[in-house]
Amino acid sequence: MVDFAEHRKALLCNDAASIADYQAGMDQATKAVAAWLQNDKMYTGGSINELRSAIAFNPSKEGLGVEKSLERMVELFLNKSLKVHHPHSLAHLHCPTMVTSQIAEVLINATNQSMDSWDQSPAGSLMEVQLIDWLRQKVGYGAGQAGVFTSGGTQSNLMGVLLARDACIAKNWKDENGNPWSVQRDGIPADAMRNVKVICSENAHFSVQKNMAMMGMGFQSVVTVPVNENAQMDVDALEKTMAHLQSEGKIVACVVATAGTTDAGAIDPLKAIREITNKYGAWMHIDAAWGGALILSNDYRSMLDGIELSDSITLDFHKHYFQTISCGAFLLKDEANYRFMHYEAEYLNSAYDEEHGVPNLVSKSLQTTRRFDALKLWMTVEALGEELYGSMIDHGVKLTRDVADYIKATDGLELLLEPQFASVLFRVVPAGYPVELLDTLNQNVADELFARGEANIGVTKVGQVQSLKMTTLSPVATLDNVKNLLALVLAEVDRIKDSIADGTYTPPIA
Repeated sequence: MVDFAEHRKALLCNDAASIADYQAGMDQATKAVAAWLQNDKMYTGGSINELRSAIAFNPSKEGLGVEKSLERMVELFLNKSLKVHHPHSLAHLHCPTMVTSQIAEVLINATNQSMDSWDQSPAGSLMEVQLIDWLRQKVGYGAGQAGVFTSGGTQSNLMGVLLARDACIAKNWKDENGNPWSVQRDGIPADAMRNVKVICSENAHFSVQKNMAMMGMGFQSVVTVPVNENAQMDVDALEKTMAHLQSEGKIVACVVATAGTTDAGAIDPLKAIREITNKYGAWMHIDAAWGGALILSNDYRSMLDGIELSDSITLDFHKHYFQTISCGAFLLKDEANYRFMHYEAEYLNSAYDEEHGVPNLVSKSLQTTRRFDALKLWMTVEALGEELYGSMIDHGVKLTRDVADYIKATDGLELLLEPQFASVLFRVVPAGYPVELLDTLNQNVADELFARGEANIGVTKVGQVQSLKMTTLSPVATLDNVKNLLALVLAEVDRIKDSIADGTYTPPIA
């Protein structure tokens, strides 16, 4: 016999018991989060081996009930989670989040709106269209609706190179009837598979290669060009590469410029790249997943001069916009280029609906079911205002300069690259320490501090040198916070350097 009362209670719905459980559970959850936030420790989960031994999934036929299950999640997950707002959590593009974003998540999750048709999210569809229009104007594209919210930078970059490839093939290949070739209808011509290329810098995000592989073109379709001393795309090398490819009969569909590389925070010379792509008739996509935050900057907007010249742009709001994951956007300058991925499904976006002005967001997205993540950015912009929002973005840029100066003035630390945006690349260099052991020392300093919950510092490479990285985007981290973190780094160096040198050291992840 079906117990519908229990079914209703388990769902979020218009049922007294369900509403009571929802309110009680949410109250219990928010109190748990508040208690977790008040713990000053950045991380308490321990090493990976300690954490692995503590986590076990043991469902039962009877169930624990909401209250006991939540208690277990607090202990199992929440209390063992990294605090991304902590001033010593500076490893990645993993941002502290706005209170407004957390509040919006409650509304998003409770309503469970899907953005694939207007009748599944009536208000949300209209709100997203307006926010896309606002973002287009902020980047300099002008008013319009050509764009869509995405899960993040990788998906947005995929849309950019996909549309660029298909536009390139339509321009350079004909079908048997003499019409522009449609990849959507007929697939990729065999010679296009070999001859169509995408160019990016050697410091571009790995999603360029990943996406071209997913599109069936393979890594071979991506040509990388070197960077200059500032980790920016070398424009002379770009022009030589494009000329060389053309001489070999290759066609460059797209050049992907980066505004904020993952490690160095470098912003490629956008105007110069546009001039070269115009010369060769190539699409220009800008991966501004990180640096795109500067469109709201009060002081550094000029760093993005030229972004408005591109054909498409990636933005990512769960980085320097301080939104909860996931939240990104893809912007397309010319809406006509959406024709390469347009599709009509009678049950979602019929021709009748489109004729009558009903928003059709599903044809602008690679996703079908899609969250109303735009609400988070909408609410934050409305609540904070553009000036305060811009100030929070600018703080990270200013802090980076101060941190770089401090590193250069501190014995035992070496700055590896002059910072541009909000990232600092450095390493520890104890006086007289064997050069061949420096990479091992730098790697394990970061691992040790994380395992003890004291700091989260990134580990990467600058050239062939093992590097430490601080991503200084936090709007609440101060120079004193960073000085304290670096003091921990130097103390850890003193603690482990000798055991590494004499071969007795055991890494914390072993």
